[in-house]
Parts: sequence; structure tokens; C-alpha cells
Amino acid sequence: MTRSRLLVAGAAAAALTAAAALGFGLAKLGASPSTPAEAAPTTAERAPDALSMTEEAARAAGVVVEALAPGGLAAEVTAQGTATSPPDGAAILTARSAGAVVRIGKRLGDPVRAGEVLAIIESRDAAQIAADRSAASARATLAQRNLARERRLFEQRISPRMDLEQAEAEAAAAGAEARRAAAAAAVAGVTASGRGVAVTSPIAGRVTAAAASLGTYVQPDTELFRVADPRLIQIEAALSAADAPRVAPGDLAVVETADGRLVETRVRSLTPAFDAQTRAATALLDAPGEALRPGQAVRVRIRTKAAASARLTAPEEAIQTVRGRDVAFVRTPEGFRVRPVTLGARSAGRVEIVSGLAPGQAIAVRNAFLLKAELGKGEEN
Repeated sequence: MTRSRLLVAGAAAAALTAAAALGFGLAKLGASPSTPAEAAPTTAERAPDALSMTEEAARAAGVVVEALAPGGLAAEVTAQGTATSPPDGAAILTARSAGAVVRIGKRLGDPVRAGEVLAIIESRDAAQIAADRSAASARATLAQRNLARERRLFEQRISPRMDLEQAEAEAAAAGAEARRAAAAAAVAGVTASGRGVAVTSPIAGRVTAAAASLGTYVQPDTELFRVADPRLIQIEAALSAADAPRVAPGDLAVVETADGRLVETRVRSLTPAFDAQTRAATALLDAPGEALRPGQAVRVRIRTKAAASARLTAPEEAIQTVRGRDVAFVRTPEGFRVRPVTLGARSAGRVEIVSGLAPGQAIAVRNAFLLKAELGKGEEN
């Protein structure tokens, strides 16, 4: 009896095990297959429209970002320009008398303070000027002593008033001559020893040219140094006869340097006539301190008020083709996002953006192809 119960229990347990195995198999066969997202990433996941990139990384890669402004190609004037020093931002230092250069205190690129001595020229003219100054000073001193003596004699009723008045006139003349001699020595830059002439800078800045050599004999008006203040820079942009009437003082402008920097500024003034040789007018633009260097070639884009439209413009290199679409890379807090755009007219390396972007949005305007390449890496992974 006990053995029969055990056999029945064993059969039941086996049946339950078989049923469980069968149920698991059915459940497995009846399960839904893997979803497409799990089996393989979608196109959107393989090719995201956003890139994570910090400002430091973008700057290191040479990616330049610029905010878009309305205007259209008709409202833009493109011109070549040169950074120059304004009249009060540069000085040419010359020899004020003939002589030998006996001391040089500054070299090319050195900083200079206003009134600082850059060189000393030993000159016979300096010795003569110093001697005239000393003689005039001595005559003035003697005239003052004579005037004091005549004043005492007149007060004691010994000398007549005529002698006192004569002494006063001689003292005044001697004093005027002494002041003239002292001023001449100061203008010539005569040193305290009276043997040399000091070459001083009237402005603060840096030495941009140094032609002086120790021991060289120089003539008056020989150029020795050039000094420029890097904080004072202006841009001279050449405007054609067709573009000049469209530009006015106060127009906004963007200066593009060869290394990709963008400097925002305004038109300060325009020349009233065209150059006889180049047949071009010159627009003068202010530049922020130390943003540019004298002699640097730049490209200027002036946003005129004439014929302005609501369309945006961007450099042609800012527009890239991604998956058959014209796109721009819009700057976001996390990096960049691809934005499809519709393009319009093209001119002088610029293109109108008909739709897809809004004024004030910042997009990559230089080296945008690097962002496209980075986006392509995401598509391959």
C-alpha cells in the first residue's frame, strides 16, 4: 500500500514537471519578437542631429560662431581693408640735429612710455644751444641784480627814475631771452650735460621700427624709430564707386581676420572724394584696442541701411550638406544642432538664408565642415 502511494506521487510529480516544461516552451514560442529599436538602432539614433561640444573645444578646433542679423545681400557691402594707426596713435622719431648716435635705450618691440628717451645723439649743435642757454641765463641774472641796485638807489633818491626804468626794461629783455634759450634747448632735447640731444617719444606704445645704429652719424630729420600705440587702431576699407554711396557713418560692420576672428565695429567716417589712382573711396572704421595690428589685412562686411530685407546672410562655408539637405550648425548650450535651411541668392562668398533660421541665432560660420565630419562619425558608429 505504501509502495503504491509512492508510485502515484512520483507519477504526479513527473507530470507536473513535464507540464511546466511545456508551458515554458509555449510561452517562449508565443513571446513577441525583439522590437526594431532593440534589434538595431534607428536612423535617427545612428545619425543624431546634435553634437556635444564645449566652447573651449570649439575654439580649439577653430570653429567660429556668429549671430545672424537681417539685411540680405543687397544690404551688405564687402571690401578689403587694412589695419592702420590713427594720426594720434603713431609717431616717427627723427634726429633733431646732426651728430653721432652714442646711446640706444630701446629695441624693436620694446614698450615705451610717453616722454621716455630712446636714444642720445652727441652733437655740436647741442653744445651751441646749451651755451646759448647758459649765456642767456647769466645775462638775465645780471639784469636782475642791476634792477635791484637801481631800485635801492631810486628809493634813496640817489638815482633818477629814468635809470630805474632803464634797468627794468633791460631785466625784462634779458628774462625773455633766457626763456627763449631754455625753450629752444627743451625743443631740441638737449641733455643736462649739454653735449647731446635726447630722442624722446611723444606717445606711449611699442617700438615698431628701429633704424638707429650705435655710432652712426645722422643728419637732421633722419628717421630713427617708429612708435605705435596698439590700443589705437583704425581700419581703412576701400569702397568701389558703386558701393561708396550705400555706406554711411554709423553703419554696423564685421571685420574678418585671416585667422578666423570676427570683430564687430562701426563706420566712423568716409572720405569725401575718390582716390585718383585707385578710383576708390575710403571708409574709416574703429577697432577695439589690441584686436588688430597695424598693417594687418582684413575683410570688412558693412551692413548698410539701404535696401535692407528680412533675409539673413551667412558665409557659404557655413552651409553644409548632410543627408542631401542644406543645413547650418546652430550653437546650443550643449554644443551644436543641425538645422535644415532654404537658400537664396549667392554673392561674393555669401549666401542668403530664406528660411530655417531666425535673427539672433548663432551658427558656425567657419570650419563648419569639422562639425559635419564629427556628425559623420556618429553615423558610422
